[in-house]
Amino acid sequence: MPGARCLDLFAGSGALGLEALSRGASHVTFVERDAQTARAIETCLAQWDPGHGHDWTLIETDARAFLDGAARPFDIVFLDPPFGSGLLEMACARLEHAAWLAPDARVYLECPAGAAPAVPAGWWSAKAKQAGQVGYHLYQRGISSE
Repeated sequence: MPGARCLDLFAGSGALGLEALSRGASHVTFVERDAQTARAIETCLAQWDPGHGHDWTLIETDARAFLDGAARPFDIVFLDPPFGSGLLEMACARLEHAAWLAPDARVYLECPAGAAPAVPAGWWSAKAKQAGQVGYHLYQRGISSE
């Protein structure tokens, strides 16, 4: 995590990106489509980082529109879209095919427990677990260590 450029694509509460900052990420981009939720993230970040001493950006837009923009490679991406929305597959495909990922990027994603997330070729599962109704997965881009 130290020095990593991170993307929290479906930021929601912002907890994943905030945790990344607290663990030494060099930058986090938070993307949240809901205006009220984005303001809550901004308030939380302002309280946690009052002098804006950490490098973070909050973008109020939807994930699809963000991924249609100019790509900047990220080392770690957090994906926790609304379950059943079809956004997980879209995000994975666009991240891979539009130069959003560093060569050895890691992608953390959440989906319904028991679901097999459809990820691009070249991503390998580094870890997968489940807690209640949620499956969480860490994928590594590049060559598998196995």
